[in-house]
Amino acid sequence: MDWSTLHTFIGGVNKYSTSIGKIWITVIFIFRVMILVVAAEEVWGDEQEDFVCNTQQPGCENVCYDHFFPVSHIRLWALQLIFVSTPALLVAMHVAYSRHEKARKFRRGEKKGEFKDIEDIKRQKVRIEGALWWTYTSSIFFRIIFEASFMYVFYFLYNGYNLPRVLKCSANPCPNVVDCFISRPTEKTVFTIFMISASVICMLLNVAELCYLLMKVCFRQSKRAQNQGSHPGPPTKEAKQNELNELIAEGASNAIPGFPS
Repeated sequence: MDWSTLHTFIGGVNKYSTSIGKIWITVIFIFRVMILVVAAEEVWGDEQEDFVCNTQQPGCENVCYDHFFPVSHIRLWALQLIFVSTPALLVAMHVAYSRHEKARKFRRGEKKGEFKDIEDIKRQKVRIEGALWWTYTSSIFFRIIFEASFMYVFYFLYNGYNLPRVLKCSANPCPNVVDCFISRPTEKTVFTIFMISASVICMLLNVAELCYLLMKVCFRQSKRAQNQGSHPGPPTKEAKQNELNELIAEGASNAIPGFPS
């Protein structure tokens, strides 16, 4: 997998993120991508080669390995990172579409007073509000769902996060129950727990960012309501008409002697 492409892709979304979102991206690359690239091959590169069962029955060892390791840890972690990072594409696409629409209106002369040129539109600071807020919160929600789903998949496929030293296998064509052994199970267990812990941290950061965005919207709505209360809006059409009728009646009473006031 080309990790540099993933880095470039998510790094481009970094400038549209909140402060918590920037921390999430940092954790993704330092504690997950970098560790997976640097250490995963060293830890898991011998998982099938050094998987040994105490039998000479042809095919038994391969069947037992497939039973206990249906999907490689490295490939499953890589797939998890792809799924978790993909929702950021929604934010990037939304911002790109919004800027494209502004550029199109600028060329048609509708936004000549707001921007100097096309480059000014590209340099405009993106604020997470309106439709972009919904897109951003949706991407965070999907991140949380994907993180939790893959953590469950790991637990379901491998019967927990701890790798035992001895595995009992009785799958066909094994003649009876045979003992199989994983190379360096303790190191693999520590590495697995570390990666799961990084997933938990990323999920907690996503929850914190989602709460932050919700609180920010609530605070903004409360502040807007207070401003409207202290500075009431312009009078309605009906109020203006009533005021005009009162002025006409007052003028008529002053102009006509004996007109009842």
